[in-house]
Amino acid sequence: MSKYKKGDAFFLKIIPKTLQIILNISLVFLAVILSYLLMKELFVFGHTLIINESHDYQLYLANILIYFLYFEFIAMIIKYFKEDYHFPLRYFLYIGITAMVRLIIVDHGNPVNTLFYSLVILILIIGYFIMNITPRERPDGKGLFKKQ
Repeated sequence: MSKYKKGDAFFLKIIPKTLQIILNISLVFLAVILSYLLMKELFVFGHTLIINESHDYQLYLANILIYFLYFEFIAMIIKYFKEDYHFPLRYFLYIGITAMVRLIIVDHGNPVNTLFYSLVILILIIGYFIMNITPRERPDGKGLFKKQ
């Protein structure tokens, strides 16, 4: 394997840093947009609850779950910056479970689709369980399946 030239080494260091800066700026803009949408959803939910005085519980639940989806995405972006530019997998699982529950509440007309959505939730929960019992650091053996 040949050594890189001095100029090539400079580009190999500067390109990832530049892309990381672009990614960070983009995520900050996305967090601002999601925060705006979070506040807007809170306003819409309050309007539906107080002014419309509708008693459609499915509409309430759908609005609450949309709110939590925005909330979870913002929390995931915050964790990305707190954990040294790493997205924790568990947040993707939280978002997937919440999205599937919302889908079941909003679109529950077809029983077969509802069953499939429930199976997806079960698979996500099993994945979350496996992720929690698996040790983070493989060599340590700290976890449910450690050697006695």
